[in-house]
Amino acid sequence: MSRSLRAELLAWLLLPLAAVVAFNGWSLHRDAMRTADLITDRTLLASARVIAEQVKEADGRVEALIPPSALEMFASPERDKVIYRVLSPSGELIAGFPDVVAPPAQPRGLEPAYYEGTFRTEAMRAVALAQPVISKVDGGNALVIVATTLHGRDRLVDEIWQTSLRDQLLLVGIAALLTLFGLHRGLAPLLRLRDELRSRDPESLKALDRNRVQGELRPVIDALNHALDRVQAYIALQRRFVADASHQLRTPLAVLKTQVAMARRDDDSQTRHEALAAIDGRIDSMARLVNQLLTLARAEPGGAALRKDVLDFNEVTRTALESLAGIAFDRAIDLSFEAATAALPVRGHVTLLRELVLNLVENALRHIPQGSAVAVKLEQGEAGLLLVVEDNGPGIPEADRERVFQRFHRLAAATVEGTGLGLAIVREIVTAHDGTIALMETQPPPGLRVEVRLPAAPGEMPAA
Repeated sequence: MSRSLRAELLAWLLLPLAAVVAFNGWSLHRDAMRTADLITDRTLLASARVIAEQVKEADGRVEALIPPSALEMFASPERDKVIYRVLSPSGELIAGFPDVVAPPAQPRGLEPAYYEGTFRTEAMRAVALAQPVISKVDGGNALVIVATTLHGRDRLVDEIWQTSLRDQLLLVGIAALLTLFGLHRGLAPLLRLRDELRSRDPESLKALDRNRVQGELRPVIDALNHALDRVQAYIALQRRFVADASHQLRTPLAVLKTQVAMARRDDDSQTRHEALAAIDGRIDSMARLVNQLLTLARAEPGGAALRKDVLDFNEVTRTALESLAGIAFDRAIDLSFEAATAALPVRGHVTLLRELVLNLVENALRHIPQGSAVAVKLEQGEAGLLLVVEDNGPGIPEADRERVFQRFHRLAAATVEGTGLGLAIVREIVTAHDGTIALMETQPPPGLRVEVRLPAAPGEMPAA
């Protein structure tokens, strides 16, 4: 089920507003009730005072004349019942209905007392008012009670509340329309961006213009542009890998085909044996080239994600050197290894780190004269670990020390066949592990000293 950003934004804007309207509706109803009660109480008090003014003593008796104006105050379309009760200071009923509910407490002084009750099953609101009577026979305060049913009050509450609620709902409706318009205008840059992405060439990886959207969306555009850059770099890497592989494999394949043709034409068994030996050697060279190309593709930025673990670089180096012992023995080269006194934890890819040591040491073994020496040393440095590979061969001229890291670059004076990928692979592996590599002349010269610095992994080595 697809989600709509416009609908979610509208919901987050209108739902709180609806909650506010609901609270306002409750508050308006309460205020309307207070207003209607106030109007009803004022009318009751005015009616009670008109009646109280007519409570007098005549011929030794307290009487109350009920003027019509006292009851006409309650005239309304609902025709509410108006009831009253007047008691003399002695408590004798002198006017009105005897079953009108008395107030729960007598009025204090001349202050009116308001209360609610029931008159013959109908709810009512009433006021009780004390009226002083001057009399030699029955002096004191007469009690005047005026009550009315609540149909008119309820109608007034509904009118006030419904009018206010209607205004509130109208305001919410207008706010919703304005919000929709605002959302449409606010989302317009994002919709234009969507249309641009839909209509652009599928092969286009051009960066998106971050200035065409609001500031809050620019991080999203930056992330998209970063992803496009990574895709572009990955595509460029793949194209370069294919170009390098085809370039380097074309010549050996042509030579291999020529050797096969020669072996097929020649009937001499010795010649065929030599051709097959040459073919076998060529296949070994091609296998090594393919492996180096794959290693280079894996180590390059943008290649497959590297799984890095905490490793002991002492052990990685020792394993790599053991596999090169045969080459050193065949060429009568003294290969020595000075390991660190303690474990050297490093966070890295075990295969690539082993390939790093293999390429450095194998380059030295293959490019120095027979009977020479190669020394490998590991030590803990201030900023990490240090790998040193030193030989007493002819070395590399200073002008060529940077160019030898370029892929397929070989020194003009080189006498050993190679792919020119060894040091290019080494630099990519070092870069992938956030390290540095430097080539320098040995002391005393001639000779080559290679220093590789890698950041040490914090913490202890994991248990074997």
